[in-house]
Amino acid sequence: MPLSPRRKVRPKTHSGAHRKALRLHGAIASDLGVSIVSGRYLPGDLLENEIEASEQLKVSRTAYREAIRILNAKGLVHSRPKVGTRVSLPESWQLFDPDVLSWIFEFDPDDKLLADLVEVRKMIEPEAAALAAVRRTQAHLDGMRQGIEGMAKHTLATEAGRLADRAFHTTLLRASGNAFLITLTSGIVAAINWTTVFKQRENPRPRNALPDHVRVFKAIEAADPRRAHEAMYSLVELAYLDTKISRRAKKHPRKA
Repeated sequence: MPLSPRRKVRPKTHSGAHRKALRLHGAIASDLGVSIVSGRYLPGDLLENEIEASEQLKVSRTAYREAIRILNAKGLVHSRPKVGTRVSLPESWQLFDPDVLSWIFEFDPDDKLLADLVEVRKMIEPEAAALAAVRRTQAHLDGMRQGIEGMAKHTLATEAGRLADRAFHTTLLRASGNAFLITLTSGIVAAINWTTVFKQRENPRPRNALPDHVRVFKAIEAADPRRAHEAMYSLVELAYLDTKISRRAKKHPRKA
């Protein structure tokens, strides 16, 4: 993708409700982050300088500077003295960062990005489930069971149900007993959560994914790594299919 080094973009303003929901610098970072990952700002674009941006947004220079620091840490921008702050190339973005994932799912992610996300989940989660089948403790089983019960009670259409879903997957990854896999928990669980939110937003009556989770749990409970791997792989595949169906439902809504 060609860069546009002379192009300068202005940050959009955000609503008062958004400011109340987040600390001010977090709100600014969120607005800028969504604009970057959605393609409104292109790699190489030069953001307005601290003075111009803070005056336009009617915020302190400190708040804007902190927002840029957040984006720097997530790889979305890079700053240089006497040059300014430019949007980074996508390969520098911390895509598994929970905030970055939430910004990606603020709009309609492109097909390639969704496919890439599913590929990574297939690499990680089925193997984690297989490891969990042979390393899980009773506490892990209890935690996963509680997650399933919470999903059954509240459904994934509610925040309580999605919280239970996050608890299920968090416990499963911890049950793998692999320190490196466990460090991926926040990113994997954020990807699962925001994919679920996206599906519910685009298609209010999606397929019930609870039986998929139950199959994974039963295999882990039975200490069957092969079946656990297969069940988790199927769960991820079906989740991806649900996402594609939800996107089609948005583009081609049924007539009443």
